[in-house]
Amino acid sequence: MARRGSEQQKRGEDSEFMERLVGINRVAKVVKGGRRFSFAALMVVGDGKGRVGFGMGKAREVPEAVRKATEQARRQMIRVPLREARTLHHDTKGRDGAGKVFLRTAPQGTGIIAGGPMRAVFEALGVQDVVAKAIGSSNPHSMVNATFDALKNLQSPRQVAARRGKKVSEIVANREAGASREEQAAAKGEEE
Repeated sequence: MARRGSEQQKRGEDSEFMERLVGINRVAKVVKGGRRFSFAALMVVGDGKGRVGFGMGKAREVPEAVRKATEQARRQMIRVPLREARTLHHDTKGRDGAGKVFLRTAPQGTGIIAGGPMRAVFEALGVQDVVAKAIGSSNPHSMVNATFDALKNLQSPRQVAARRGKKVSEIVANREAGASREEQAAAKGEEE
């Protein structure tokens, strides 16, 4: 009886997380009797509220590989600070081997402009507006690793203010002043 209860609790926990299957690879091992196939799965798991993780699992069957990848993703979840619970606080870059990604904050209504594996990460994270560009390798593993590298570099104004010994309002005011200077420069460029 206790076992059933714990299974139901697990199912209850499952509903709070979004699971995205990014890719499955079929791997063949050549042995004396022929080929032996196994599967490698790449999963992204998130709660849609600023927590996300990814995992890889290998097994002889696809469902078992997906289960292993999902468990690893849940163990390796990170918290990412979001601006207005919809976009990133600032632009950032990430890198993994030959895979590079560039993530930009976006105004409301932009949506998720990103390619396959990066889109899965942002949907699981709960980001609604972001512009992302992958440069270099299009390998899903490299793209997901590079995206997580970029997300780990993100800092909220509260974190920056604590590190620099300033108030959050000063940090946000500086960001707004920088944005207005960029708009003025863009308008000046259009006039010429």
